[in-house]
Amino acid sequence: MKVIERIQEYIDNQYKTPKGIIGTVIGEKMVKQHKPETLWTIQLLNIQQSESVLELGCGSGYAMKLLLEQDKANSVIGLDLSPTVIRSAKLRNKKAFLEEKADFVQGNVKSLPFEVEQFDKVFSIHTIYFWDELSFTVSEIYRVLKPGGGLVLTLCDGKNDVIWDGVREMIEEQLIPIMKNQGFSEVEVVKGPNSRQYHTIAVLGKK
Repeated sequence: MKVIERIQEYIDNQYKTPKGIIGTVIGEKMVKQHKPETLWTIQLLNIQQSESVLELGCGSGYAMKLLLEQDKANSVIGLDLSPTVIRSAKLRNKKAFLEEKADFVQGNVKSLPFEVEQFDKVFSIHTIYFWDELSFTVSEIYRVLKPGGGLVLTLCDGKNDVIWDGVREMIEEQLIPIMKNQGFSEVEVVKGPNSRQYHTIAVLGKK
């Protein structure tokens, strides 16, 4: 493998599971990069008073901070594979963590360590690309959602004039059919703001 390819592989792995000092820096970089779609996702969630919320792939905790500042959710839990970014998320949400309004869990999306029907809302921003088993993860999300609960999955499907056919096919041929077969209703794709020339979309569903 060429040096450039090794460097790119290292960077890709850091975006998937940030580690160490470099991982901390990348986690903070993603906060800045993803601000437009994060703000939009918070609007889509439309959190109501005393709801419980789960973020899959919480990263450095910026979306959680925005939700907690609304002072509506009863609890906000962030799950991530990376202990590095979980540390950053705890620091960013230290007050809420100490007040037990926020919590952070290291874990995998295909086996969620939560009770049945625990959350009113589940969301994820830019993590679905890294999900190994869509069917397992969608099944787990459905399990932990309360009846009537909502799901928001935010991602990008292109940049400038280029559409990413692989992502489009994944959504149309895998994700949406899996969600419907699992039992999600009102499944739809909505268009969001462009972020650094990337096309933002979200896949929505209700239990």
